[in-house]
Amino acid sequence: MTRSIGPAMPEGIVHTSSSTFLQRSRQTRAVVLLPMAFACSASWGQASTTLDTVTVRSSGDSALERPLATGSRLDLSARDTPASVEVITREQLQARGDNSLVDAITRSTGITSLGHPGNSGSSLSARGFTDTTSVMRLYDGTRQYGGVGVSFPFDTWSVDRIEVLRGPASVIYGDGAIGGVINVIPKKPTRSPIRNEVQATVGTDGKRGLAFGSGGAINEHWSYRLDASGDRSDGWVDRGDSSSRTLSAALRWDPVQDFSVQLSHALGRQKPMRYFGTPLINGVQDPAVRERNYNVADSRIQYKDRWTELAAQWTPSSNVIVRSKLYHIASDRYWRNAETYLYNASTGLIDRSGNTEIAHDQTQTGNTTDATFSGSLFGRKNQVSLGFDVNRAAFQHSNNTYVGSSGSVDPYNPDPGQYTSSIPFIPRYRNKAEQYALFAEDRLEMTDRWSLVAGARFDHTNLSRQDLVAGTQAFKRSYSNAGWRLGTVYQLHPGLSLYAQASKAADPVSGLLMLSAANAAFDVSTGRQFEIGLKQSFWEGKGDWTLAMYSITKNNLLTRDPANPALRIQVGQRSSKGMESTLSMQVAKTVRLDANVALLKARYDDFSESVGGVTVSRNGNVPTDVPERVANVWVGWNLASNWTLSGGLRHVGKRYADNANTLKLGAYTTFDMALQWKATADTTLTLRGFNVLDKHYFSTAYYTTTQWLVGEGRRAEITLHHRF
Repeated sequence: MTRSIGPAMPEGIVHTSSSTFLQRSRQTRAVVLLPMAFACSASWGQASTTLDTVTVRSSGDSALERPLATGSRLDLSARDTPASVEVITREQLQARGDNSLVDAITRSTGITSLGHPGNSGSSLSARGFTDTTSVMRLYDGTRQYGGVGVSFPFDTWSVDRIEVLRGPASVIYGDGAIGGVINVIPKKPTRSPIRNEVQATVGTDGKRGLAFGSGGAINEHWSYRLDASGDRSDGWVDRGDSSSRTLSAALRWDPVQDFSVQLSHALGRQKPMRYFGTPLINGVQDPAVRERNYNVADSRIQYKDRWTELAAQWTPSSNVIVRSKLYHIASDRYWRNAETYLYNASTGLIDRSGNTEIAHDQTQTGNTTDATFSGSLFGRKNQVSLGFDVNRAAFQHSNNTYVGSSGSVDPYNPDPGQYTSSIPFIPRYRNKAEQYALFAEDRLEMTDRWSLVAGARFDHTNLSRQDLVAGTQAFKRSYSNAGWRLGTVYQLHPGLSLYAQASKAADPVSGLLMLSAANAAFDVSTGRQFEIGLKQSFWEGKGDWTLAMYSITKNNLLTRDPANPALRIQVGQRSSKGMESTLSMQVAKTVRLDANVALLKARYDDFSESVGGVTVSRNGNVPTDVPERVANVWVGWNLASNWTLSGGLRHVGKRYADNANTLKLGAYTTFDMALQWKATADTTLTLRGFNVLDKHYFSTAYYTTTQWLVGEGRRAEITLHHRF
């Protein structure tokens, strides 16, 4: 909460010889795919007389060979994509037991969390850049524009996989992705027989959860997927209770082999922990107050999200794929809390302020359409994708202007009291945005070993803000931005590839739909990245490793005017350089290893802020919430028949809570483990321990540089999972 102020075609489709049916199916396609008409180029759309070769891979094939939806719109494999891409599979999610989506995401390379209740718990850090304006999160490839992050989905039950693209991705998804993109892909209908599954979990801290899933083919033309889950916990701080519920459903229709339509709907309800951190006492964290919660007793946080999507895919020939997606997103978020806590050395009490009541009502409706063509150019194999995005979004912000105090409290025995505010809680402003984007991407095979990948995207936004108190238009503004990427992949020998890329990206100065009149005068920030890396699979696909080195420079930061500290100017710069490496391998027949490490150096090159009315340079300092070392390890061991022992380490290096780099959030390493018993072919029982060594650490700072959020301590849970 900022104070602004392609699926594969289904198997087993039965063809009909009825001309009437075929005629009707063609009419249906024409109606549903009307937005795709632009893509039907005659030169590319001719049916091929020879079918493409189909390669059937064994289970031992490397993850580098699997097609991805996130790193490109050409459905390239990780090996053929000139960028750092990674997939967290459903199998990995189950083995690690991460119920929280953010916990699952941060096991990928170089990704850390700086989530708190004010940003919907979703903010991430990647490659030296932080928050929702620099690290984008998608749901099934769809982007939600907003002000305070994405609050759905929040658990992993309905998730099929998580795809991570590190580095600038504006050429694919628009501004706001200079650090990377996280694409959460839900479970979808399949052509397999109908199967059901149920899962129940109980654990420490009052943890209890229940989940149900079902999916498969209804008949030769219809298939479905349904998932529901609920979760409750008492939390790891005083009055740290939380709860969540989610439901997702999808129905797919395959009238003919080359055409499919899918209607999906998902909704979520969350009441996260009403905990905004623990203040430093005399400049240090006192262990005696580690679990204290200084919020008011009647505090409240609630998120309500709804996602609806109608997607169609048409494959008129082996060389053409056309996809279109119509979607509607609605998010309602509400906060009522005392959010700012500061230790008063003269009284020995915690002074509470920032009595905040806020409501966000947001909607977004849009369409994304693209077409991919396979053919030849200059006698070489070539793929090209063309498409557009259009959407309209509205955001209404209600608040009480964030004033008032809930009184001071004893640090060690706080009396929470009640929420009070003399300022009325009313709608303050409404932002509206109309956006469109045009994009193109091309892959050309120069030789059998060497390929070039190039892409470009143009975005345009019309934004307006209504002052609902004064009844006037606060501002009206337009933004345009062009991003590009040029990359190459060279196969040094079978299984080993070298890649390089250069790209240009853009980040907004703040959340688009919460853009204030003051920030509206500034343009988007821009950045450039240069990256080089290696990718290799070995042992007949049973292992793979990657190595990437990169340099990113971001310009046009908002910095203080040296001549007038009260004013901001857009001339600042920050940069990051780093190295990332991953390793995944079947060490032995019964042992599997997954590991990654990221090292980076992030700095302000040209940045100043106002301190006591004086402009102070932060040049050479590390930006806040940016760790310079991140590592993850997970090992699974089939120690006996039907028994699996697994465990992993998560390491996050030191970070700074302030731009002056005087307040350091210490490095930490946590250890998780699990013991799983496969009682039957369809039933498993798993005992899990998280942070089993009970490492005390702080995840991020909130509002003030001396108000830190305590990380979760030791906990255990037992899970029963059954398929039928």
